[in-house]
Amino acid sequence: MVVDVHDAMPSVGRKFLLAGKGGLNLTHSEPENVFVSRYGARREQMETTFQGFHPQDVRSWACSLGIETCVGSSGRVFPADMKAAPLLRAWLHRLRHPQAGHAVQFHMRNRWTGWHSPAGAPTRLDFDTPTGPTQVDADAVVLALGGGSWARLGSDGAWVPWLRSSGVAVSPLLPANCGFDRLGGWTDHFANRFAGLPFKSVAIAMTSHLGEPFHRKGEFVVTATGVEGSLIYAASKLLRDDILVQGQATFYLDLLPDLSVQRVLAEVCHPRGSRSLSSHLKSRLHISGIKMAILHELLSKEQLHDPVRLAAAIKAIPVTLSATRPLDEAISSAGGVVFEAMDDNLMLTAMPGVFCAGEMLDWEAPTGGYLMTACLATGVRAGQGVLKYLQRAA
Repeated sequence: MVVDVHDAMPSVGRKFLLAGKGGLNLTHSEPENVFVSRYGARREQMETTFQGFHPQDVRSWACSLGIETCVGSSGRVFPADMKAAPLLRAWLHRLRHPQAGHAVQFHMRNRWTGWHSPAGAPTRLDFDTPTGPTQVDADAVVLALGGGSWARLGSDGAWVPWLRSSGVAVSPLLPANCGFDRLGGWTDHFANRFAGLPFKSVAIAMTSHLGEPFHRKGEFVVTATGVEGSLIYAASKLLRDDILVQGQATFYLDLLPDLSVQRVLAEVCHPRGSRSLSSHLKSRLHISGIKMAILHELLSKEQLHDPVRLAAAIKAIPVTLSATRPLDEAISSAGGVVFEAMDDNLMLTAMPGVFCAGEMLDWEAPTGGYLMTACLATGVRAGQGVLKYLQRAA
C-alpha cells in the first residue's frame, strides 16, 4: 500500500510541537468511565472509538517509539522528558522507514483547495504546490484538517464550505478551551496592573441555562479584557453556550474555597481597630494582591464596608462575561463534521472512500490529554476503516 501525506505547512507536526510547549499532555490516567465522560454529548461515539485505541494505548504507542511517559500529580500523562520533538522525530522515522511495508511519503507545502470533481470522483483532489496546481487521485482519502483554531499552523477551517457543498453536515466551528471578555471590561487601573497575573487557590461555580452545575478549584489568569486559563477552560463550554443563548454568562468566584462562609464572616467581623480594610483582610484571611484588587474592582464602597455582604462576596463574587475570545485564539474548537454524516468507520456516507479524523469532527473536550487522545484514536479508527474499505473494493 502506498500512503501519501499532503500537508500545507513547510514541516510536519507544527501543532503537535506547539502542544509540546506545555509539556505535551498526551492523555490522562483516570479510569476510562471518567475519561469518556469528558466528551459530554459525544460520549457514546468517543467511547466506541476508544475501544479500538484507548488512553493506555497512547502510552504503549509512545513507549514503542522509545519514549517513556510519566503521570503528573493531576493524573495527566506526559513524555518523561516533557518534550514533543523527540516523540515526533521517532514517529516520523518509523513512518518514513518502516520495518515492513511501504514508507509514507510526505508532501509539504501542498495546500488542498477542494475536490477536482466531487460528484463523480470524491477521491480526486486539487492542491496548490510549490510547482503549481496539481490533481491527485487516490483509492481512499483521510481528511485530518483540524478545527478552526491556530490558523497559522494550518487549522483554518477552510474545508467547511467544501464539505458542505458536497452534502456533508458540518456543525459551525466554535471556540473551545478559550478565554472570555468580561462584560464592560476591567478598569484601566486593574487591567494595567493585573493583566497576566493568576488567581491561585480559588474556585469557580456556575449553573448553566440548562441547569448544568459546575464547581471546581484551580487557578486562572486575568487578561487585559477578561479571563483565561485552566479553570476557565474547564468551564468554557458552559460559559460559551450561555453567551450564545443569553448574550452573557456569569460565574461566581470563591477567593477562599477552603473556608466556610461562616468562618469568613467571623474573620471579617473581627474588630480591626485603626487598621485599613486591606490590612485587616490580609491579617485575618491572607487576602492581598489580586484577590484584594478584585474586591475593590467589583464591589461598591457600601458592599466593602458591610461585613455580611463582603463575606458573601469573598465566597461568591459574580464575574459576568460577554463574549468568547476569537476562535483563532482558542486552544481547540467545537463543531465540525457530525458523526451522523459518517459510518462506523468514520467514512462520509455522502462521499464513499473519504474518511475524517481528529479535531475536524464534531466533538469537544477540556484540556488534560483528552484532545490528543481523541485525535489519535479517531486517526486509528479512520485508518482501520480505510483498510476495510480497500479490502472490500479489491
